[in-house]
Amino acid sequence: MCNRAGLAARGVTVTATDLRERSVPESVRFVRDDVTDPRRAVYAGADVLYARNLPPELQRPTVELACTVDAACLFTTLGGDPTAVPARREQLPAETLYRARQ
Repeated sequence: MCNRAGLAARGVTVTATDLRERSVPESVRFVRDDVTDPRRAVYAGADVLYARNLPPELQRPTVELACTVDAACLFTTLGGDPTAVPARREQLPAETLYRARQ
């Protein structure tokens, strides 16, 4: 999986969101937002919502948001955390990626 700066360097528009202010590469836009009460305009036009280390309690709202904006939903968990939504598991070299089934 490419990192945010790598995607942006390839011409992909990347927006990172979090509840807290985060440092992101210059080529990445950052917006403070909460997936449990999202500002849908932030995600409008997205092809994919990708979440790193997504805890079980945020998986359902993230998948619902992806459905709302007609985007795919990919995520990783914190190691031993279970998935709380139907998802296909894909083993990558450094982590496990889940593709939510919408």
